Amino acid sequence: MAKIDLDSLSIEELAALREHASDKLFEKVAARRAELEAELEKLAQYGKPAKKAEAVPAAKAKKTEEVREPRDPVAKAA
Repeated sequence: MAKIDLDSLSIEELAALREHASDKLFEKVAARRAELEAELEKLAQYGKPAKKAEAVPAAKAKKTEEVREPRDPVAKAA
């Protein structure tokens, strides 16, 4: 790939370059995801059905929502 002198580019050219890079990256990610999903389908025939990853990761629970330890005084292993 040819080197690009980023200092010589205008704001518009830099924005266009960024958009182009983002588009290419998205295409590559989509292609790889399709390959992996196809592989999971092939592997699913040998056992449990494959779980699909969620599109958006779940948000972390707030401290008030976290599971609290039981109040029973149980000796913990050291």
